[in-house]
Amino acid sequence: QVQLVESGGGLVQAGDSLRLSCVASGRTFRTYIMGWFRQAPGKEREFVAAINWSGGSTYYADSVKGRFTISRDNAENTAYLRMNSLKPEDTAVYYCAARLHPYSSDYGDFTEYDYWGQGTQVTVSS
Repeated sequence: QVQLVESGGGLVQAGDSLRLSCVASGRTFRTYIMGWFRQAPGKEREFVAAINWSGGSTYYADSVKGRFTISRDNAENTAYLRMNSLKPEDTAVYYCAARLHPYSSDYGDFTEYDYWGQGTQVTVSS
């Protein structure tokens, strides 16, 4: 069983930055693929970013490319999502997710992930 706990959400203005954190339990965190997804009210869950087990490969949705950065610290069992130049359309509940297998055919497919956090709210005002 893997537990994921997100933090770092909040209410900010357009153009501001936030850093989300996701702390994972489990002694094999370094082998997990980690992903961030978000869900806005009335919308489907959408992929935001993912990072492979080593941190050497990252993947982003087109809507956040160039503004968001995903990273990980395997020594701290933590994944991060740095969000710059936030826009009102970034408002959503952000979830981190873990895939236990170190490889994936589609990092953006939420069904590839085995465990999910409880989510953290990000609200961007205009």
